[in-house]
Amino acid sequence: MTAFPCKPALLMALALLTGAAMAPAGAQSTVAEGQKLAFDRGKGNCLTCHVIKGGDLPGTIGPELKDIKAKYPDRNELVAIIFDETKRNPQTMMPPFGRNRILTEQEINAIVDFLQIL
Repeated sequence: MTAFPCKPALLMALALLTGAAMAPAGAQSTVAEGQKLAFDRGKGNCLTCHVIKGGDLPGTIGPELKDIKAKYPDRNELVAIIFDETKRNPQTMMPPFGRNRILTEQEINAIVDFLQIL
């Protein structure tokens, strides 16, 4: 007989707690990946047009990227803007990163994760 009998409810609680403890680390890794992409001059290239805290040599064509979660509480709206802003604003200078396959869906989501902490 074991010293610690396992009950299904206890196992479920441990599994949920373990998953909850791991979630912030996963979220942090996508935020870090998003920042890396946003600052990468050959990939996301957000700094070419936007001022972003922590970025070097930003451009000023686009708006400063700050308080993003307050400006875009609907995450899907921000994803859509990065994917193809021409759908909302045909006169935009922002490249359609998703439509032109500059960024993958996963990369766009990582950038949105990063932008939402600004």
